[in-house]
Amino acid sequence: MATLQESGNSSSTLKEWEFDVFLSFRGPETRYGFTGYLHKALCEKGIRTFMDLEDLISGNKIQQTFARAIESSRIAIVVFSEHYADTSFLLRELVKLLECSQRYGQFVLPIFYLVDPGDVRHQRGSYEKAMAVHEERFKDKAPIWRAALRDAANLSGLHYKGLVEHKCSYIVQG
Repeated sequence: MATLQESGNSSSTLKEWEFDVFLSFRGPETRYGFTGYLHKALCEKGIRTFMDLEDLISGNKIQQTFARAIESSRIAIVVFSEHYADTSFLLRELVKLLECSQRYGQFVLPIFYLVDPGDVRHQRGSYEKAMAVHEERFKDKAPIWRAALRDAANLSGLHYKGLVEHKCSYIVQG
């Protein structure tokens, strides 16, 4: 298991990584396409990758499982697709990913899959619609989620518009 010297208090501890990569994605859009191919390519290279099971039932136990997986992953790949921001679960996940990046130095790689990075950054198009709904239901959380989307979209990332299988192999090899 890989380790990282963790800083943050006077007595340093070691951070252990259970996974090399945590995949954050909207299942209905990319599970059997881009993200599925990416997961397969990573695993074929021996990269320990956390990808959720499609039959997960939401609830506190699932949120705790994801939080532990995020905390124990060296890298997070966020696949921003058209409806990524539709679910509050993914927005909470994104906030946790960015918190862990700050706290433990984990690397976050955004991939903009068939969406413009500016639409994520400025919450335009489907992201604007999703955030309008969230502001009605989660008034206190929406500003945090907006900031997380903006911060993640400001990170250096990859923008893909097609050729799924080829591009996933490129990410893993390149």
